[in-house]
Amino acid sequence: MSGHVAVLGAGSWGTAFAKILADAGRDVTILARRPSVAEAIRTGRHNPDYLPDVRLPDRVTATGDAEEAIAGAEVVVLSVPSQTLRGNLADWTPYLAADATLVSLMKGIELGTTKRMSQVIMETAGVPADRVVVVSGPNLAPEIAAEQPAATVVAGTDSRRTALVQTSIRTPYFRPYTNDDVIGCELGGAVKNVIALAYGIATAMGFGDNTRAMLMTRGLAETARLGVALGADPITFAGLAGMGDLVASCSSPLARNRTFGEHLGRGESLEQAQTATRQTAEGVKSCLAIRDLARAHGVEMPITEQIERICHEGMDPRLAVDALMSRTAKPESYE
Repeated sequence: MSGHVAVLGAGSWGTAFAKILADAGRDVTILARRPSVAEAIRTGRHNPDYLPDVRLPDRVTATGDAEEAIAGAEVVVLSVPSQTLRGNLADWTPYLAADATLVSLMKGIELGTTKRMSQVIMETAGVPADRVVVVSGPNLAPEIAAEQPAATVVAGTDSRRTALVQTSIRTPYFRPYTNDDVIGCELGGAVKNVIALAYGIATAMGFGDNTRAMLMTRGLAETARLGVALGADPITFAGLAGMGDLVASCSSPLARNRTFGEHLGRGESLEQAQTATRQTAEGVKSCLAIRDLARAHGVEMPITEQIERICHEGMDPRLAVDALMSRTAKPESYE
């Protein structure tokens, strides 16, 4: 691949993804919002704010200047909180190469518009769908940065671009698969954050494996219902971007949304949980947009509805459990 890869965002996943790219043989420039972080990456080979104990390869550099990071990049990776994507990308778009492939690492639905991240990219950057590629899967950054075996899905409508990204991130410890179901992969990544909040709440409330298994499987069912209504392939939700990502986000203490949910399950307020975790739990904001998206398409998403009430209406989690368990009995249908 000619040219370098730009990774816009120096959070934990952006940093780990830059390492993957470099380990796969690519030259990478990270755009860091704080100049001190960019300097630490350049001179100290590490990100002091995220994954501080991970040494970054020599192929990775960093800058605080967006034009410097993006200019000449054939692949531009976007790794910022989902609700900030539109504003950031509007500032970065003038520096994009005419045929650059734009890669989304975000897992969220935009508030207000209920758009998926690929749709926000297309609209903001003024690019067609075939220039956007989505990476999604069970990708906990600390484990991948430690080079533990992991896999992901590279989804896009242009097979040449998905193959380019696949080749660019394939390493001995990271195995990417391609897929053309962008809708399914994005929804799997977004809704699993909300289900992981529920899983964390249930864990903190002392519920056992039956309850947690119920939340994962029924959470997957409501994800698939929404996906099918939007045109996704239901089989996608049985794969890495669906069940795989859901299991990792629910079961791992490293997962932000699960950890955030545990704070809520212990009776803390949204503000207290935010202060304690000090990281973005995408599901907290996305649950509002996902709820709106589901209502617009007439899709029942009872777990998502209750998480929205806990996070944004102050509902006691115990009442949310009662509401879920008292719903009308029905067949286990995935239609």
